[in-house]
Amino acid sequence: MKFFYLSTNCNNQYNFEIHQRECPNIPDILHRDYLGPFNNGQEALRKAMEINSKAFLCQNCCTIVHRTLTLETEKT
Repeated sequence: MKFFYLSTNCNNQYNFEIHQRECPNIPDILHRDYLGPFNNGQEALRKAMEINSKAFLCQNCCTIVHRTLTLETEKT
């Protein structure tokens, strides 16, 4: 589990970022609210939307990485 926070200061588009505790872009302690422990950013976003409908995920620490696994079979 990771710990997530919601910024209390909006950005230029009047949105409020959600950050993981380890994010280098996380606001200082006076400018963020604790959301709680979640498995991923999407879970934190659902919680944050209850508090602030202008919440969104930080592109630095909350991006979703999709990886495709391919299995090669040996042809004989």
